[in-house]
Amino acid sequence: MSTMTLSTYGSEVSVNQGFLANPSTITLNRRGRLARTFVVLSLAIVLGSVVSAKAGAGIDAAPQAAGSFITVTVAPGDTVWSLANRLAGARDVRSLVSEIISVNSLASVDVATGQKLRIPLK
Repeated sequence: MSTMTLSTYGSEVSVNQGFLANPSTITLNRRGRLARTFVVLSLAIVLGSVVSAKAGAGIDAAPQAAGSFITVTVAPGDTVWSLANRLAGARDVRSLVSEIISVNSLASVDVATGQKLRIPLK
């Protein structure tokens, strides 16, 4: 509730509606502090969701179908690149190499003779 007082000094009329002259001395009551906290938390949640969406946190990778791979046993002298070259057909060899590495959870492009690799058949 605000109060309004009128006072006359000579020919001037001043109106005081209950506002403080010095805004640096404003103190919030419990309800004001609760509202301020709610606004700050809401902004933090919105900012966090925007950042996580930009980071790809909402992206869901679709699993591969069960029959979309062939299994190849690595022969002596074979590399991931040579296997991808042989099996790529019209596809980009670089993307096939990347898929082979991710599907087989390889730490590097090094493979051992006799190792079995799954090759995607897209």
